[in-house]
Amino acid sequence: MTKTELVAALAEKAEVSKKDAEKVLNAFVETVQEAVKADDKVQLVGFGTFESRARSAREGKNPQTGEKIQIAACKVPAFKAGKAFKDLLK
Repeated sequence: MTKTELVAALAEKAEVSKKDAEKVLNAFVETVQEAVKADDKVQLVGFGTFESRARSAREGKNPQTGEKIQIAACKVPAFKAGKAFKDLLK
């Protein structure tokens, strides 16, 4: 499903215009991104949790040359599905 298809589905279910649905979707995405960037968790009960996770520094290998390289520590975004969401797929 693309963003356009998601906006159309949201507009239909919520009985609002596509323009309003897109505004809400964009606001949701921006809010989640800002919260995760600030190391906050966004928990939606029954759906899942958005958070940032720390990756430690590690040694990797350049696949072209086989040379060992150091990969720096970093933070990555993560999503963990909630129980109700997981149960839908069983």
